Amino acid sequence: EVQLQASGGGLVQPGGSLKLSCAASGFTFGDYDMTWVRQAPGKGPESVSVMTHDGTKYYADSVRGRFTISRDNAKNTLSLQMNSLKFEDTAVYFCATVAKYWGNGTQVTVSS
Repeated sequence: EVQLQASGGGLVQPGGSLKLSCAASGFTFGDYDMTWVRQAPGKGPESVSVMTHDGTKYYADSVRGRFTISRDNAKNTLSLQMNSLKFEDTAVYFCATVAKYWGNGTQVTVSS
């Protein structure tokens, strides 16, 4: 059974930081390109960052310079370090493989 378990969300003030983690199981993690997708209330999903199986990283313009994606293929984990958080970063964040598997989400709320 494929599982992608995201964690690390919470409530943070603008300018603060959070680190999201995703524990993957049930598939060969190191073979897949991975992504963090977020969905804000009333909006469609947005892929904020992708890390390919061979380590190339991509970022949406909205988060470039503030978010950092990383992965540990030995531990089957994907992470997202989020700094300088803004109100508009408020969303449910999902960990997913590109185009196949989705996990549960973790809520990130940026509020003063």
